[in-house]
Amino acid sequence: MIPKDPFMLVSWLNTQLRDFYPSLDELCQALNLDRQSIENSLASIDFRYDPDTNSFV
Repeated sequence: MIPKDPFMLVSWLNTQLRDFYPSLDELCQALNLDRQSIENSLASIDFRYDPDTNSFV
């Protein structure tokens, strides 16, 4: 289960991306998550996915 709180979610996602997944697409596919929902949630707290760093910044 992924965190619902956007601040907890960004921390959890960045850890997953750093340690286990080479891209957000691969993370979403492996965990059956909706990328657009994640990006919308994190955009609400001004975080965007940066493919160059493979993290939300």
